[in-house]
Amino acid sequence: MISGEEPMNQLFGQTPLFLAPMAGFTDCAYREICKDFGCDVTESEMVSAKGFHFGNEKTRELIFISEREKPAVIQLFGHEPEIMAEAAEKIEEDLGGRLLALDINMGCPAPKITGNGDGSMLMKDPRLVETIVRTVRDRVFVPVAVKIRKGICENQDNAAEIAAAAEAGGASWITVHGRTVDQMYSGKADLNCIASVKNRVSVPVVGNGDVTGADSAVRMLRETDCDGLMIGRGALGNPWIFQEIHAAIHGTAYQKPGLEERISIAIRHAERTVAYKGEHGVIELRKHIFYYFKGLPGATEIRRKLQKATTLQELRFFLLDTGNLHEYNM
Repeated sequence: MISGEEPMNQLFGQTPLFLAPMAGFTDCAYREICKDFGCDVTESEMVSAKGFHFGNEKTRELIFISEREKPAVIQLFGHEPEIMAEAAEKIEEDLGGRLLALDINMGCPAPKITGNGDGSMLMKDPRLVETIVRTVRDRVFVPVAVKIRKGICENQDNAAEIAAAAEAGGASWITVHGRTVDQMYSGKADLNCIASVKNRVSVPVVGNGDVTGADSAVRMLRETDCDGLMIGRGALGNPWIFQEIHAAIHGTAYQKPGLEERISIAIRHAERTVAYKGEHGVIELRKHIFYYFKGLPGATEIRRKLQKATTLQELRFFLLDTGNLHEYNM
């Protein structure tokens, strides 16, 4: 477990790179793949505090942390302080040393989350933000972090205020996605917003939004002075992005994987998914595998063929048939 100032200094001593939690994508298999390529901190998909409170089996499955990725962060969402604290306490008890920290989601813009007053809707109430963080923090030993957005809409840019409330409640670090809730994932992330949070609080700040490679990562670090980076959609089908960014930060050589290595990584991803979920995991995996080839010539045809795969053997056969891929001039 990490708690106290020294471990936090250790974590943020060399610009850590976080994999953002993304529902339906960042399961254990993919988190392991990203870890293989230099991701410093992985986070679970969002876990419902209320679901955990009521013993929902699917919710409990989301907190699994493997040996390859431990210690990792569990991201929790909800709006009732006591229920969130109870869930946090149980999660810590279940995971022990596999748990690095708990991250409270206050930035998810999805209507099914905000409609219940969870996620980004918490940004409407700084007092509740502080209360939630303090209540959870008082019940666990591991650090408690918070993930927020720029604000609800352009006229309600209150990220700095919410960050200050989270810090007052005992948050160990704060992740800021530089978009408003209204933006969802459209438009561009506002780096000035992230910089304003960095100037407001004394705890580490992690920047999130539009980090798609070395150039955008270096720009965010330079313009916001943030202490770490969280990569979301830029990592889909591109787990080597963590190696690329680390190389840029530390001034080391880097070369993106070629077609053969890309295929090998996609197969490794598929094999780990099936190992955890069984053959039925292939159906869910197909959208993931397509990202490995998205934007390349022939991607539409590749997607059409991938959608026919229902077993690991079929998926592996198609991917290993490199002539099948080369014909699209990739």
